[in-house]
Amino acid sequence: MKTDNKLILIILIFVSGFFSSCEKDYLEELPTEEIASDTATETTENLFLVVNGIHRSLYLRYGSNRRGGVGAFMMQVEALGEDYVMTDRGNNRFINFYKWIDNRDASDTDNRFTYRVYYRIIRNANTIINGADQAVGPVEQKNAAVGQALTYRAWAHFQLVQLYAKRYVPGAVNSQLGIPISLIVDQEPAERPTVEAVYAQVNQDLDDAIIALEGYSRRNKSHLDKSIAQGLKARVALVQGNYTIAAQFAETARAGYTLMSTDDYFNNFSNYGSDEWMWGSHEQEDQGTFFASYGSHVSRNFSSNNIRQNPKAINSTLYDAIPDTDIRKSLFDPTGLHLNLPQGVTLPPGGVKKPYTSQKFIAVGTDDSRMDIPLMRVSEMYLIEAEAKARMDDPSAANILFNYAIVRDPSYTLSTNTGTALLDEILLQRRWELWGEGFRFYDLKRMNLPLNRNGSNHIPALAIELDIPAGDDRWQWLIPQDAINANPLLKQND
Repeated sequence: MKTDNKLILIILIFVSGFFSSCEKDYLEELPTEEIASDTATETTENLFLVVNGIHRSLYLRYGSNRRGGVGAFMMQVEALGEDYVMTDRGNNRFINFYKWIDNRDASDTDNRFTYRVYYRIIRNANTIINGADQAVGPVEQKNAAVGQALTYRAWAHFQLVQLYAKRYVPGAVNSQLGIPISLIVDQEPAERPTVEAVYAQVNQDLDDAIIALEGYSRRNKSHLDKSIAQGLKARVALVQGNYTIAAQFAETARAGYTLMSTDDYFNNFSNYGSDEWMWGSHEQEDQGTFFASYGSHVSRNFSSNNIRQNPKAINSTLYDAIPDTDIRKSLFDPTGLHLNLPQGVTLPPGGVKKPYTSQKFIAVGTDDSRMDIPLMRVSEMYLIEAEAKARMDDPSAANILFNYAIVRDPSYTLSTNTGTALLDEILLQRRWELWGEGFRFYDLKRMNLPLNRNGSNHIPALAIELDIPAGDDRWQWLIPQDAINANPLLKQND
């Protein structure tokens, strides 16, 4: 019976009460007096039940089919960029992000969803971090649980500060308002710290996680190990302009992984078991979220209203820049007919066919939306290392790019570009590689670049916003009004 109670506890922590309007605390799952939270930290085995709950929380359905965990977050930020094209209004999923409306609406439920779920990940990570000392069990198991929790806490704070605060400016003081830092389960209301303070905490958590995860061998790639903490350290350093650190950790993180072959890239991209995937979410057959899953929105083959009516496309100018000999060009069809699909894949019946639509992501089938969600791949590490070295005028940047790009395009030759031209080449490769994986909005913001959707296949009447200047207030999401109501010390963005 005691084991049953523990399982019930984990289910309650991660599923119950996510969107209750009568929560006592905006960030709580349930009032603390209704759950004995210390039960989750009695043993190291229980710590791992909480860790597993966090893993699964990344692809849960949160009250609506447009709120399918991290996949929904990726859709939100992709819709805000210029490389990801909505071909039709369809059933309106993510259209208001595409128009740059939801991110600037403090009362919007989808904006609130993003804020709340990231903080819930942090809260559950804090349950592990704060309570691990009392857990009975092997120290190695305790360290592995704490290391993963620290990594999750760092990742969630990092995502939040990039969305809800002004951009980090490399070399500046960065005293602009950040987002609340949460280090304990029952966090008291507090003012917003600086962006610099948030990044300092993120880096501290990642440094501690790397130590804690030393020697840990994970069960599968939905779990986090040392390489994932190192990869996140590289991401953070790139945003901060700490290019030596970014290059060093990107190179270290990718050790032991290999790039996909062209055959795998075309036929088997959406499989987290690939040697290329470092971290990804994997839905078991009995855990599918059907129309809320990432695959129900971005795959080319699942038969949902969203995909049949609004198949997602690549920006036509970006597509045209991909060489014909590059395998990544075959992941999009300028005709929209998709006569060259991966083996065994068929289009959903009755769906519209639009030019430049993607076949990069493939679900299990037309009646099964499950699809592994890419959260970190070795390609990104090559690209971070190449970009960081190019920004330092390190002559090895071109060689790093070559070692990666030759696997994608057998006709690629070592670049003779230097300076800005080489950097532009690397950044273009990054756009081709990471399309649809939730990076472009963040990249535009970190580099202080404008949104420019002109001269492509974006439909002006649907997209509405074709130009957003760099540094515009709209790059900073508004903090949900419910969070401000729950914490009067929070100051809203402009």
